[in-house]
Amino acid sequence: MDWTVPKFPLDELSDQALDWLTTQFSGLTRAISHIVADWIDVASTAIAGLPPWATILVIAAVVWRLTTLRIAVLTLAGFLFLWNLELWRATVQSLVLVLFSTAAALAIGIPIGIFAALNRRVWRTISPLLDMMQTMPSFVYLIPAIPFFGLGAVSAAFATIVFAMPPTIRLTALGIIETPTALVEAADAFGSSRMQKLVKVQLPLAVPTILAGVNQTIMLALSMVVISAMIGAGGLGGEVWRAIQRLEAGKGFEAGIAIVILAVILDRVTQHVAKRMRGDRQTQES
Repeated sequence: MDWTVPKFPLDELSDQALDWLTTQFSGLTRAISHIVADWIDVASTAIAGLPPWATILVIAAVVWRLTTLRIAVLTLAGFLFLWNLELWRATVQSLVLVLFSTAAALAIGIPIGIFAALNRRVWRTISPLLDMMQTMPSFVYLIPAIPFFGLGAVSAAFATIVFAMPPTIRLTALGIIETPTALVEAADAFGSSRMQKLVKVQLPLAVPTILAGVNQTIMLALSMVVISAMIGAGGLGGEVWRAIQRLEAGKGFEAGIAIVILAVILDRVTQHVAKRMRGDRQTQES
């Protein structure tokens, strides 16, 4: 007796679904691809066209305004070192791609997180989906991006947005759900509407948790830099990918260190902003 179980055609079903989506939405995705590609190219060219020393000073001044002198000096030294390594243009390309992907992930993820927090059925539905998205190998996200947007920075941005969005959704929802019950009941006792309770109580208290999600989203977006280079995203990831193909260990190490420096700067800035907002909240509560 043959006990062989037929293979479930998951691959065929996935291919058919992807073909259908590509056929139905090709016009829309092509239009989005042109707009996003132009925006990324213009932003990268404009910033890279400025004198690097001036751009670095402006970035350091902004960081000083947002954080501390120590982090500003770290930022200044880090970017000057990247300029010295002749990786300034690649750094700008990666920075623009990471910031664009992060902004898009936040614009999509925060509203979804708020909606999920307000509707427990939605939260129970998307939680397993978020688990799946966070455990899926990042390479897999490149596969559906290429048929929709083609090779290049737009596909890289699309894959990065999908890969980096789950922490924002999860931490936004958790920040609102974990609002102290006493404060929610007090808002109800004063006759606050659902929107007033959300805007004036739950969201302000959830800001530090949301910023922790923003920090994780930025780090995940940066972790996609090298993987995105496989589909022509360029930037620091492109330098690493080129070094791998040519077996140039030194060049690859330089680009790898540059990614680390960029990650440290972005992490310190976002962590300090979150810490300061948490301190402001505690001061208001005391």
